[in-house]
Order: sequence, then C-alpha cells, then structure tokens
Amino acid sequence: MSNQKQTPFQEGFLWGGATAANQLEGAYTEGGKGLNVSDVLPGGKVRLKVLADPGFDFELDYEKYTYPNHTGIDFYNRYKEDIALFAEMGFKAYRMSIAWTRIFPNGDELTPNEEGLVFYDRVFDELHKHGIEPVVTLSHYEMPLHLVKEYGGWRSREVVTFFERYARVLFNRYQNKVKYWMTFNEINSGLMMPILGLGFSVQTESDRYQPTFQAYHHQFVASALAVKACHEIIPSAQIGCMIVYAPTYSVDCNPENVMHALQEERIFNYFCGDVQVRGEYPAFIKPYFKKHGIELDIQPGDLELLKEHTVDYIAFSYYMSRTEKKEKTPEEIGQGNMIGGVKNPFLQASDWGWEIDPVGLRISLNQLYDRYQKPLFIVENGLGAYDKVEEDGSIEDDYRINYLREHIQAIGEAIEDGVELMGYTSWGCIDLVSASTGEMSKRYGYIYVDKHDDGSGTLDRKKKKSFYWYKKVIATNGSDLDQLQPINNK
Repeated sequence: MSNQKQTPFQEGFLWGGATAANQLEGAYTEGGKGLNVSDVLPGGKVRLKVLADPGFDFELDYEKYTYPNHTGIDFYNRYKEDIALFAEMGFKAYRMSIAWTRIFPNGDELTPNEEGLVFYDRVFDELHKHGIEPVVTLSHYEMPLHLVKEYGGWRSREVVTFFERYARVLFNRYQNKVKYWMTFNEINSGLMMPILGLGFSVQTESDRYQPTFQAYHHQFVASALAVKACHEIIPSAQIGCMIVYAPTYSVDCNPENVMHALQEERIFNYFCGDVQVRGEYPAFIKPYFKKHGIELDIQPGDLELLKEHTVDYIAFSYYMSRTEKKEKTPEEIGQGNMIGGVKNPFLQASDWGWEIDPVGLRISLNQLYDRYQKPLFIVENGLGAYDKVEEDGSIEDDYRINYLREHIQAIGEAIEDGVELMGYTSWGCIDLVSASTGEMSKRYGYIYVDKHDDGSGTLDRKKKKSFYWYKKVIATNGSDLDQLQPINNK
C-alpha cells in the first residue's frame, strides 16, 4: 500500500500552510487597526511599478487605484471557517503573521490596542482547538504607516524601541499560546523592495546603499532585542529569522561568472542570515561597504547584543533559483524573476515568469545547513497560477500538485542528505492577495476563494484537487506523494 512506504520525514514534522495578515485579513480599519504600508499599495501589476518608484508618497488614491488588501479574503470575519478547512487537511502548523497596526495602530503608542490583541487570542484559540500550532511572524510587510511618514521607516533608530515594545507585548500576551516565532519576514528582500521590508523608497540609485544598510542595522538590533525578550518571557519557545533564499548558479564555468555569482549570492542570501544566526557582520561585507561608501552608525553595545542573542532556527522562503552572468544584456535577463539574474535554459517558468527548480530547493537546504548547522524551516514555497473552476465545480490543479510533489520529494532527499528540517508550510494555503502584484488571479491555495482582480466575487471557499492531495501527503507524513484521480468538487 502507498501509505506504507518509508518516509524521510520525522515524527512530529510540522506540515501546514502559510499566509500573511495584510494579504488575507481585510478589515483594514476595523477593531481599531491603523494603516500600514501594504494598505496603501495598489492592486494589479502597477504595484510592481509603485514598489520601484522613488517618488511614491504612501498616500491612498481611490480615483487612480484599487486596494484589494483592504478586504483581502475577509479572514478577519471568516477565520473559524478557514481554520476548520486547514484542520480538515490535517495541518500540524499554520504560519501566520500579526498585523502590527492591530496592536499599535500608529506604532509609537505606549499602550496596545486591546481589541487587536483579543482578535489574535481568538485565532490562536481556534487553531489550538483543532490541534494546529501557530507559527507567528512579528512583522510581515506591514510596517505602521505613521512610522514610515513620521520617522522614515527603519532608517530611524527610534523604531527599534517601538518594535521591541510591540514584541514584548506579544510575548507576554501569547506566551501560553505560541511556541514558534519569527522576527522579520524575508528580511533580505529589503535589498530589492525597501518599501515593503524597510518602510521607505530609495530616492536615487546612488543614494540607496547608506540608508538601506543603516536600516538593516536597526532591524538586526531590533531582531536581537526580540530574541532576547522571547527567551526571557517564554524560555520554552523558539524564535527564528526568516529570509528569501535563492541558490545562485553561474551561467557557465567561466571563472569570472562564477566569482560574480558568488559575490551576488553572499550579499543576498547570506548577509542577513550571518548577522542573525552567527551574531556578527561577515568579513565579506567590509569591502562591499567600502566600495559603496557605507559607514554604519553602530551604538555602544549593539555588536554585543547581536552576538549574545542569535536566533534558534532559520526559516526561509523558496520559490526559484537565480542564474548569474557578469556581463548581461537586457535580452538575457529573466522576466518576472524579481531577484534578477539571467534566463536558465534548463528550467521552465510559471505563468508569472518565476523559474521552477525543485532540485534548487534540495541545494538550498544543503547550503543553509552546511553554513549554519541550525534547524531549518521552509515557511514559504508554492506555485502561483491561474485556476479555472470547471462546470461541475471542480478545480483540477494538477500543475500545482506536480510542482509541490517535486519540491517535497527534493525536501525528502535533503533530509536524507543529513539536513535537520523542522517543517514545511506551503505559501498561500488559501488564495489571497499577491504581495508583489496585488492580484487575486495569482492563486497559490489548496482552497479557492471566489474573489477576482476587479473586486467582484462572493468570497465563498471551494476545495481544489490539491486540497485532497495535500491531505493525503500529511496523513502519510510525506510517504505518499502520488497524483490523485480527477475529482468532483461541487
């Protein structure tokens, strides 16, 4: 029988799914919530232009744009229904984030918003009722807008104090409800999208380095303070960092291209991880700082704080690999691949141009574990695709099943390689608003949500074929990855 096959996944492996507050909760002004960065980002592919716009003013313009994050998929009011569906799939863990502005609407208040705290009490209670462990990100692309406008985002040292206050409130409130925490979502993405990760837009290319890396130093200090607070308040808890990881290949064996790929990989893949996991700035960053004229304002005690309060595990997202070439033409650059690089002739791409590389996930796991020797946790991985509801109501998303099966197979092989892995929470386990393009049509979920890019739809939930497949994967602890037969899903 298929479910009797051996599995490389240990007992207690944290199978589940992942979402972010700003992409599914909606209710953007309910319960005392304040505005955050994602609330002012428009829907549609125009969002990519806004994210790269040095003149973006962080203002709402209803005549010009739509704002799908304002309603999301209404998880704020439908969380019980959604968590019941997660439980039906057999989730052991649910990776989610807390909206900072539900707790501190402006970010710099002295006392938290009780109504926001109560909402997450209810969500955690509902998860525990179904035997699901919450895995909570403190900040996932939703910095309070007030901190952006009044303080300049993470460029300001004052924001460190506000974040530590926020973190301590959460640890004290939920110390009996949450065992797994993360500080900043995809912290290294600020190198590409500072609006989302760092809370400011880069005015000119020549001016980007100093403010970006000073903001990173402030985030590193804030992360260390959060780790310190978590270990003090909840000694039994684990708290990790979270990065985007994309193994970087040289386009060929030309040593010039190999060296270029190495340099790109170190800055993007390892800089943020090295500081938070090893507790110090890596040697390779010093010549980079010198080249770009970066001089950090490091306060007394900062470096000791970073060294003494390192994370317990490394969480990461994996969607694609990256192929690099020292000298590249515009025609060679991979389309849709937000992390840059050139096209890889050996890989196919998704509908949005993201190259699909399951072996790259096995490579990533081995590289990260070789470097850090700390437990790893895949907290995002998935396929954004167009889904079609058939006349009988079914959604035959075999392309998603194939993608996930190949990636989970690669994970199993990495575990057999000797990698220590805590769990796997695939991204967008229920359809939600895309972070990069603000679209609903870019669907990742096992659960279809009847909402569309123009804002229409009933918000009704419907199980896709992948829902039943992932349920089988979890029930067999990853031993049965076989495809399912066509289903009727009315």
